[in-house]
Amino acid sequence: MEFIDYYAVLGVAKTASDKEIKTAYRKLAKQYHPDLYKGPDKKKIDEKFKQINEAHEVLSDKAKRAEYDRLGRDWQNGAAAQQAYERQRTQRQTMHMEDMDGFSDFFAAFFGGDAFGRTARHGQTQDPYDVHEMLRRQRQARPARNIEAEIELPLEALMRGTEQEFQIDTGTAMRKVTVTIPPKSPPGTVLRLKGLGEKSPQGQAADLLLHIKAAPHEKWQVTGELDLTGELTIHPEQAVLGDAISLPTPDGTVQVKINAATHAGQVLRLKERGFKGKDGRLGNLLLTIRIDLPARQSAAEVELYRKIALLRKS
Repeated sequence: MEFIDYYAVLGVAKTASDKEIKTAYRKLAKQYHPDLYKGPDKKKIDEKFKQINEAHEVLSDKAKRAEYDRLGRDWQNGAAAQQAYERQRTQRQTMHMEDMDGFSDFFAAFFGGDAFGRTARHGQTQDPYDVHEMLRRQRQARPARNIEAEIELPLEALMRGTEQEFQIDTGTAMRKVTVTIPPKSPPGTVLRLKGLGEKSPQGQAADLLLHIKAAPHEKWQVTGELDLTGELTIHPEQAVLGDAISLPTPDGTVQVKINAATHAGQVLRLKERGFKGKDGRLGNLLLTIRIDLPARQSAAEVELYRKIALLRKS
């Protein structure tokens, strides 16, 4: 089992005062708090946060700090180490894995129960090194955690806004929640619903972080976070002569102007017809032109195409 240098974890010297230890702990706890960290290595940050709490648990307590300093890196030598190992093995057999959440194996072996012969006896003061008691105190002191949930909505609902009812798992029960989705909310939006998260033992409630996801759509896609993209199919005569078209979109029907001599593959940009960003900026509606023939054509239409072909050959 690897030795953990609690002084190095907090970034303080072995001679650090109680005030220096407290200051270092507060700074690191804020820096690595899981609810404040938004980076990709969340699991790694969670482990770092637990180790910071563990170091503070030991170094902020005079008795535990003195015992830690006394044994130091040689803690694995001699009878003390054997007792620690046997205690840890026995305890792991009698405790649920979730009970050990928040403390390392090193901590459990170093300060748990009867390691170093300090088991509390009936009628005596509770052992200050008892892991069970430390875990109980930590759970009581742990702040309420935010709950994260995901909801998938059609593009039309995201564009126009909607009121949605869904169920979330609070950890203790299923709960119905009604939430209002503002118009033009892009996929990836996170709504913070105050007081709907986990409750701490003291009764304080954290928040519900609701992640908005767009359901797949057969005609429309979201690109560049805020832009809505799709295809616009027109006929050859519209491409040559130009036209005005009414086009249904997730944001309602829009009027699209087709300029003369429009070609296939050209992209028409309808400004501010996309989603709305946090800064209020609006994305665009992007239409890729596709030219196709009508399903049925009259003899007169075919004859006109024949004349066009002859003109191109002449």
